[in-house]
Amino acid sequence: MFFASDFYIMATPKRKVSHARTSQRKAHWLGALSAPETMTCTNCGEITLLHHACPSCGYYRKRQVVKVKSASSDEAAS
Repeated sequence: MFFASDFYIMATPKRKVSHARTSQRKAHWLGALSAPETMTCTNCGEITLLHHACPSCGYYRKRQVVKVKSASSDEAAS
């Protein structure tokens, strides 16, 4: 007699999953994937990700939240 404490009984499928059903599952999952949503920055007009500070000016919701180094100061430091 077997007891559940001796080993674990795992669920196993009763039938083989067909190629068509496998393809349908993969197509549904891959169809849901999309590119990340973007918007234009209200301060400088650059394209940014939603809910992220603008990488070019550092503004988020009309407030500067990140100090961005300008390209001219990088050239002067070199």
